[in-house]
Amino acid sequence: MLPTTTFQNIEESLKQLPHSLQIEVFHYIEFLKSNYAKQNNDIVEALEEKKAKKRDGFGIWQGKITMSDNFDSPMEEFAEYM
Repeated sequence: MLPTTTFQNIEESLKQLPHSLQIEVFHYIEFLKSNYAKQNNDIVEALEEKKAKKRDGFGIWQGKITMSDNFDSPMEEFAEYM
């Protein structure tokens, strides 16, 4: 936040401008606010998207690992040891 004296200086400078330039300054301020809001919104959306993509915990490997149907059946390689 800017000090009060800075706001006073801005206000004094603005009062010295002709009305048409005061309107231009107002439009520029509105442009800056909307541009700032858009940038912040883009940053927030990117962070939320990154959070949504990151998954941890149960189910993160779902569909990526498969087991054969005979997983529990004895292996032929170990038949002589059984």
